[in-house]
Amino acid sequence: MRKILFLLLITSAMNGFAQEDTLFRKNSFIPLPVFGYSPEKGFEFGAGMYYAFYTDKRDPVPLTRNSTMQVSGTFSTESQYKLDLKADLWTPGNTWHIQPQVRYHDSPFNFYGLGDTALNSLKSRVNNEQYKISLTVERLLLKNFYGGVSFLYQKDEFSSRDNEGIYPSLPLIDKEGGHATFLGISAVYDNRDNQNYTREGAFLRLSMSYTPPVWSKRELTTISLDGRYFRTLSKHLTIGTNAVYSTLQGKERPFYFLPSMGSGQIMRGYQGGRYRDQSYLAMQAELRYFIDPGIRIKLPFLDDTPSFALAAFGGGGSVFRNGNFDPGRLKPNYGVGIRYFYDEVSRLTLRMDYGWGEKRAGEPRQGALYLSVGEAF
Repeated sequence: MRKILFLLLITSAMNGFAQEDTLFRKNSFIPLPVFGYSPEKGFEFGAGMYYAFYTDKRDPVPLTRNSTMQVSGTFSTESQYKLDLKADLWTPGNTWHIQPQVRYHDSPFNFYGLGDTALNSLKSRVNNEQYKISLTVERLLLKNFYGGVSFLYQKDEFSSRDNEGIYPSLPLIDKEGGHATFLGISAVYDNRDNQNYTREGAFLRLSMSYTPPVWSKRELTTISLDGRYFRTLSKHLTIGTNAVYSTLQGKERPFYFLPSMGSGQIMRGYQGGRYRDQSYLAMQAELRYFIDPGIRIKLPFLDDTPSFALAAFGGGGSVFRNGNFDPGRLKPNYGVGIRYFYDEVSRLTLRMDYGWGEKRAGEPRQGALYLSVGEAF
């Protein structure tokens, strides 16, 4: 799940604290309550701090992308506790892109088993305590092309919460948990007009990482690919396409590092971890319609007429073992959503989506509501 800043509070605060104008971009510091929802975690409450800024503001329309820093602590109605500190930093001219993160989560989750035929009726509720530190640093090498390195340390502990379902009886590698240190490299092509709400351009990231045995419980290799393409169809209409692939290679593969289906970014409509296996492939397309300012409604608690957009999306995806991909087993998803631009200059949005998934025999159609800061892709 991704967190959402409650709409009325954030809009009021942004008008009172720091607001962007059409000539110069200003920094924004917003301490606010945090409110969110996802099917896995239920309703989530807490407090957060969001700081948006520019490392170069000299140009009225600067090339430098906006940077953000976020701190949040939350608890959920499903007895989950989280502390997150993360940043997305762009140096002047977008020469360096730096993403640090520190996380502590005490978050029970639903475990359904392995493979693409896991049954909802056999799901287990599993406790997970996780510590995570990561850093990605990428540098502009050629026009629109970045090269980078990454570091990730993650430690997990697991236990069966209710001793029901498939988890207690299923043999799993590192069932009680483990730790791993991933060292990685990445190559990125990015010529998007804006990284927040893209209307034109492409993005492609290929990354590989490895866990040295001396620093990890298991020797593992991961490969991931994320490709995006956007095209403006008219003044208000944009189409975006996205494909992701990830795989975990190694003789002994801990179940919690296996790629899994279901998130607020892709395959919306499936609960997180609904299906998981050695590899994962998913694709989606999204139509985004920016609502004409002339038909917007003035709200009494805002100084300006708010900006909104509508979205409709659909796609398909599958998890599978090495050499076992079958296009006929792709699972569908589709849905609709609405966006509110709380910073129209930087195109920063609050997003609400509802997605639907497959209808399996003997089970209700899968579906999920997502409230989030930022676009799905």
